[in-house]
Amino acid sequence: MTDLLLDAFDATQLIPGFSAPALPGERPDRATLEAAEHNTRHWVSAVSGPLPPGSDVHRDETCRMFRETFNPYRPSVLEWPTLDPAALKRITDLPIWDIAVQTEGKARLRMAAYAASLDDAAMRYALALNAWEENRHKEVLSRMVAAYGIPLASEPAYVYPKDAEWAYLVTGYSECVDSFFAFGLFEVARRSGIFPPELIDTFEPVMQEECRHILLFANWVAWHRAHLSWWRRIRFELKVARVWAFLGWERAGLARAMDAEGNEHKQDNNFTMNGAQSVTDVDISVPELMRLCLAENDRRFSGYDERLLRPETMPRLVRFALRFVRDKKT
Repeated sequence: MTDLLLDAFDATQLIPGFSAPALPGERPDRATLEAAEHNTRHWVSAVSGPLPPGSDVHRDETCRMFRETFNPYRPSVLEWPTLDPAALKRITDLPIWDIAVQTEGKARLRMAAYAASLDDAAMRYALALNAWEENRHKEVLSRMVAAYGIPLASEPAYVYPKDAEWAYLVTGYSECVDSFFAFGLFEVARRSGIFPPELIDTFEPVMQEECRHILLFANWVAWHRAHLSWWRRIRFELKVARVWAFLGWERAGLARAMDAEGNEHKQDNNFTMNGAQSVTDVDISVPELMRLCLAENDRRFSGYDERLLRPETMPRLVRFALRFVRDKKT
């Protein structure tokens, strides 16, 4: 398939039978917003008993969770508060915006491409909705940078992946890494008070949506593994290992992105792991940030049925690392 320039092409058109969710035409009232916020954070299956990975009930409840926790916010009616000069400079100077917008652009196509390859209708719809929500994240970011006059490099064409499963794995595991640290950084920014509370509130639905995304991904991985024959499982695990190796290499230095004119732009692709000082005036140590990331990760997942699997790689690695580091002495 040729390159797809997604500003003019909705990637979910690739998916048979998928239709975009209905969204409100105007900004909902406070009660409606609060109900949606609660609904997207709390879900427990009505099914009793275990949800064995790979079983039909595990698939059905995973997909039901994703459908029923959908938050119907519309990017076009989000409010972007006026920032004082210092806060505006902090936002503008963050070295992430080109990469962030392009990452969401890639994610929507990669997820849509993999969803279109699935025969299972329930999982196909859930991944299609995930792709649609990635597109909405891109719209939120695009509207925010426009509201605050943040310059962006022109976007390149988004290339349809040759290996849809590989592309989906890279996107899914990357989101697991980035979301874990982003949860902590977002809380650091909230506590710092240097950004208006209204701006934090505007981004809150996006942050919780990322939690839902990686919850879906973790359960898809378990469901998918359980359906593989032994030799396909070996091949899959080797592919997963290559994905982690790729992500480690990718985060070893500056990310390089190409704009539509072929110019290279370098930004910090590791910002979610080392950007605390960009969102607060308070000195926060690495151990303190890691503990906050763990606490926020647990908090954001706490409202979902405990029988659903959580992403565990980053929490386990960080808990292990914390056994060997100490806080700075005051």
